[in-house]
Amino acid sequence: MLSLVIFDCDGVLFDSAAANIAYYNAVLQRMGRAPLSEEWGRRAHFLSSRQLYEAMFGTDDQLAAEALGAASEVDYGPFYSLMEPAAGLEEVLTALKRRYRLAMATNRGVTLPGVMREFRLGRFIELAVGVHDVTHPKPHPEMIQRCLAHFDVEPTAALYVGDSESDQRAAAAAGVHFVAVGHAPAAASLRIAGLSELPAAIAEIDGSRSV
Repeated sequence: MLSLVIFDCDGVLFDSAAANIAYYNAVLQRMGRAPLSEEWGRRAHFLSSRQLYEAMFGTDDQLAAEALGAASEVDYGPFYSLMEPAAGLEEVLTALKRRYRLAMATNRGVTLPGVMREFRLGRFIELAVGVHDVTHPKPHPEMIQRCLAHFDVEPTAALYVGDSESDQRAAAAAGVHFVAVGHAPAAASLRIAGLSELPAAIAEIDGSRSV
C-alpha cells in the first residue's frame, strides 16, 4: 500500500519551460553570450544549473564558474510569473493529501524555496528536497532516498512522479514506483498525459484504494 507520493517540480507541477529559458538567457546575456538554442532549452528543463553549465562549457571550468557567478547575480523573482501551474494542480494535491504524505524532489536549487512560497505549496507538500540539500542531483536516487528516510517509508510504499529519463532512473535506483507525465521517458510503463490523471494512476498502483 502506498503512503508517500513524491513529485518532480518542472514539467509535472508546473510548465516552467518559458520561465527557466528566460532565466538562463538572462544569465547568458550577463556573460555576453548567445541565448540558449532549442536543444539547450530542452536540456535546461531537467538539469540542475550546475549540470547545465558543466554540460554547456565542457571542461572549461573557468566558464562554468563564471556562469554560476552570473547566475548568483540574476534574481529569479521576475520569472515566477512565467511558470504555469499544471491543470487541476490544487485539486489534485488536495485530493492526494487526504490519503498520502506528499513531498517534492527536484533539481532546482536556490529557487526551490521561492517556488514553494510563490505558489503556497506548503499547504500540501511537507518536504521539498532540492539540489542543494543533497550531494548528488538526479538521476542519482539521493533526493528520493532522503524523502523515504524523512517519512520512514519503504521504497515499495512510495511513488515518484516525473517527466524525464533522469526522473525514471532516479526512481528505479531508489526502488520506488514511477509515473511519467507527458511523452518522456519513452520506456515508462505507466504514463499520464497530465497531472489531473494522477489520482486514477495512483489508484491503479494502490489496488482498490481509490483517491
